[in-house]
Amino acid sequence: MRYQPLGRSGLLVSEFVLGTLNMGSHPMFKPAGGLGVAAARKLFDIAFDHGVNMIDTANMYSFGEAEEIVGELLAGRTDDILVTSKVRMPLGDAPNQGGASRAHIVREVEKSLRRLRRTHLDLLYLHQWDGITPIEETLSALDALVTSGKVRYTGVSNFSGWQITKTMYEARLHGLVAPVVQQVNYTPENRQTEYDILPAARDAGLATYVWSPLGEGLLGGKVRRGQAVPPTTRQGTEWAEPHVVDMERAYDIIEVLAGVADGRGVSMARVVLAWLRQRPGVTGIVLGARTEEQLRDDLAALELTLTEDEIAAVDTATQPPAIYPYWHRAMLATDRPDPVEQPYLDGYQRMVNANA
Repeated sequence: MRYQPLGRSGLLVSEFVLGTLNMGSHPMFKPAGGLGVAAARKLFDIAFDHGVNMIDTANMYSFGEAEEIVGELLAGRTDDILVTSKVRMPLGDAPNQGGASRAHIVREVEKSLRRLRRTHLDLLYLHQWDGITPIEETLSALDALVTSGKVRYTGVSNFSGWQITKTMYEARLHGLVAPVVQQVNYTPENRQTEYDILPAARDAGLATYVWSPLGEGLLGGKVRRGQAVPPTTRQGTEWAEPHVVDMERAYDIIEVLAGVADGRGVSMARVVLAWLRQRPGVTGIVLGARTEEQLRDDLAALELTLTEDEIAAVDTATQPPAIYPYWHRAMLATDRPDPVEQPYLDGYQRMVNANA
């Protein structure tokens, strides 16, 4: 296992982190796994044996039950295993049961700490942007939690590039604690993150952890063209997240990934995780395996390095369109590229040149 600083901080975090969206019995979250304490304990043991040192959870996962499971399984382990949670998503119908206001953040962090049986969170993410609450209020609340010792580091999740930049600017302008990490969805099928989000994070010095790296089962090997999407994947349920814009394109990508996997004698999941590990700007990956077999296979991706030809095959099949202003930069402004954006511009330039 490789450990890296979490952005511009001194906190060392494992390259793979164990997620807990699949833990808890709330009906809304059943399609994600519905794992109880016994099944979760086995996954925790496997992850820790492989060097994983962070558990990723959120107050909305099974509406607190996932945090309760984490708290039970980590009782007595307050130093060696890091715990992150999230806040912002609505937890009820009342007007202040969601958002990133000071009232909501402080109240929900206190509840999370009780469920987790901890005195502090090692990392607290803002789970989404709040378009109503002034970002200064949100950052002030986070700063107070860090100052009080209830939160050690902060991060953002599912933010647009401009939202990352605004958050970092306002934090520095007002002398408040700034985020050190972002968490985003990023897969071979979903590379929109490369347009603005990854360059903005790299420019700001944020680490990037990827959630749902297999597209909630889309790229796990069970979804193939001409076959019914299995209900054992989220894509085969009423909660089909992440959203797939073009399913025919997704099937084409799956065939390429399957070809690479067959050529190496490994699972498609391992190929996807290896590809993500080698992407510029990616610090680590949150694993959401439901079974012991899946988790062991995912962790084996640490030992797989794709060749240049294999990477090129996946990159070509998954290249995002050269939308404006990227096609303009790729055509006319290659003399002064920004290093944080250059790895992604190369793909747009190849696309533009191919269509010239």
